[in-house]
Amino acid sequence: MIVVVKPGLLASVQDLGRHGHRDLGICPGGALDALALTLANRLVGNAPGAAGIELTMGRCELRFEADTRIALAGGDFGARLDGVPLAPYWSVAVRAGQSLVLGAGAGLRAWLAVAGGIDVPVVLGSRSTDLKAGFGGHRGRALKKGDRLATGPSPLDAAQRERRALGLRGPEGGIDERDRHRAADADAAERAHSLFGRQHDDGREDGDDGATVLRVMPGPEFDQFTRASQATLWRAAWRVTPQSNRMGSRLDGPALQRARAGDMLSSGVVPGTIQVPPAGQPIILMGDAQTTGGYPRIGGVIRADLWKLAQAPLGGLLRLVEVDAAQARLAWEAQRRYLALALQGLSAAGWPIAPSTSSSPASPAIPDTTVQGPPHAD
Repeated sequence: MIVVVKPGLLASVQDLGRHGHRDLGICPGGALDALALTLANRLVGNAPGAAGIELTMGRCELRFEADTRIALAGGDFGARLDGVPLAPYWSVAVRAGQSLVLGAGAGLRAWLAVAGGIDVPVVLGSRSTDLKAGFGGHRGRALKKGDRLATGPSPLDAAQRERRALGLRGPEGGIDERDRHRAADADAAERAHSLFGRQHDDGREDGDDGATVLRVMPGPEFDQFTRASQATLWRAAWRVTPQSNRMGSRLDGPALQRARAGDMLSSGVVPGTIQVPPAGQPIILMGDAQTTGGYPRIGGVIRADLWKLAQAPLGGLLRLVEVDAAQARLAWEAQRRYLALALQGLSAAGWPIAPSTSSSPASPAIPDTTVQGPPHAD
């Protein structure tokens, strides 16, 4: 059992989403950073689709009432387990009575996985909380102080549960390093930089101005915008506004204008779709967004970069880089390799690998980055 002592700004139970119900107007929802939840689950022996807790902007506290094993992934909020630092992408044993505290930190969200997963009822094939519709998860709502969450049967035996700390290198270290280093000349190196951004000492891959770089394919209505607005989409630095939430990231920047005004029929939208309302400020849809929309779709963030969007902090900058379908496929293949090699590393370290299910966002996806030792950041 897990007791919510302090939920922070927004905490909810999420798995990899509620898929296959768009015809009913039901969004997929689920963890906004599916990669982070998948890695956290693997680090505690769970299948990738086990339900965990999505924590927004830290400042929360959870107490464990039974021995178990946990892992955090995503943003670094200076987590401490009974005062001992717990870095992202590390798996540690937990004793009954211990408390996990997250403070303020980098990123926007973190995901907590617990051996056995969070045991809430399955609704339409998922344990995720649909906050907008009010169903799924824990009573169909965000977590509150005093909530008690059961966990499922642990996949770990006693020796595995008590094993010393185990960790992985997170995706912030660079999923696409192989592709970046393929650049064989100065021109190719510059193209690689424009596609993947630069890597900072803390592992972030950003633009020169500190912006998070998102790769985007032009959308169905891209040609409806003026040439100046098309160029602005790729050239501008877009700021993530405080009005952003699980439905979408609202951006602030130069107004984008269509060449001809006019109403549109509603069309299908998916997470990553970039819509432009009449005011000209883009909205990038996320997991809890509606399933159809009537605003022009100027572009779409590729699937391999949705985890970056989920971590983009409020007030932070985004830069959008144009890619084509072939580049999007290469990026997705790189993420699959990352997960596959992470699983190979865990398996080589003797860690149990639970079978994947059809709800997994990818077949296994990194250079062998498994390490063992204390969970302290260097």
